[in-house]
Amino acid sequence: MRERPRSFFLEKEWILNLLSIPAVQRHRVSAITTEEMIEVDRLMVEEYGIELVQMMENAGRNLARLAVVRFFENEPAGKKIAVLCGGGGNGGGGLVCARRLSAWGADVQVALTKEAASFTGVPAHQLQILQKMEIPVLQAAELEQKTDFSLIIDAVIGYSLKGSPTRNAAEMIRWANDQEVPVLSLDVPSGIDGSSGAVKEPAINALSTMTLALPKKGLFSESAKKQVGQLYLADISVPPLLYKKAFGFNVSSLFAENEILEMVE
Repeated sequence: MRERPRSFFLEKEWILNLLSIPAVQRHRVSAITTEEMIEVDRLMVEEYGIELVQMMENAGRNLARLAVVRFFENEPAGKKIAVLCGGGGNGGGGLVCARRLSAWGADVQVALTKEAASFTGVPAHQLQILQKMEIPVLQAAELEQKTDFSLIIDAVIGYSLKGSPTRNAAEMIRWANDQEVPVLSLDVPSGIDGSSGAVKEPAINALSTMTLALPKKGLFSESAKKQVGQLYLADISVPPLLYKKAFGFNVSSLFAENEILEMVE
């Protein structure tokens, strides 16, 4: 085989360095409760005019990027990935992630906790895009026949958890935990209380979790440590002024180096 020119190797090395994920110590980053994150979302829309579709795009893009860097060494082509999506904002982020991964060459299948026709708002819009792209969309029961994925992405519930997961959400969580492949969760592993870290039954056992904006307090609890796995933090473009005015936090340079940070002790 003909030797590749030196410029190719320099270009690839530069790309790998660009996509490396810097670390930030946990004690340097302010953590928030679920209620505070709900207020962040409200202020983003009502005070700053940053709409849900923009936040969802940021979340899904960063989740897809973390998936290919963390699990596929930047080579997602042909990798078989299951993306488990609920009908809310967390699921909408998962749908964006599925679109990105498919566009990058991965073999993506999406599983929904409810019928596609019952999706509304921005998640419905994201789902319609996937359908136009002819990305396979399954129902929860169909997952039982699927066992050959390389990665499972959990975007079932997120921080909106109220009580223990039930019905299709519970079935999907149990299915994911039964597979011998890594699970990457979006924001909060499904089945974990974002404020307290209480582990409901069932709850996802994630190898990695990518939380959004600021980490949820429950992710640092001993009770949730096993479910959270390695924790990452991703930017969804919350203005630093919002944090300063609402909570007195100074996070102006948090994402200056990279949109995704690995959180370390």
